[in-house]
Amino acid sequence: MASSTATVDYILEQITEAGAVRARKMFGEYGVYCDDVFIGVICDDTFFVKPTPQGTALAPDLDMSPAYDGAKPSLKITADLLEDTDRLSQLVRVTASALAA
Repeated sequence: MASSTATVDYILEQITEAGAVRARKMFGEYGVYCDDVFIGVICDDTFFVKPTPQGTALAPDLDMSPAYDGAKPSLKITADLLEDTDRLSQLVRVTASALAA
């Protein structure tokens, strides 16, 4: 099931403090970028962030789960974390910095 544009817009709104964020349609779902660094995906209306040591340290309570069949496990963002814009933006910012290095 493809993600809705309303969900994608909501997630991007929640992480605007992280930097220049955008989503790009990919294979029927969406890739998420922060400062032009690919940091995760939105699949089936769920946000997944690529794992990094820095990101995992900020959110050790998050489950690792593949976004789709055959994908590597990623940090599965919970509904509670989606509501915590400061913490979520920090996770996205730290992930983008780690992946850009």
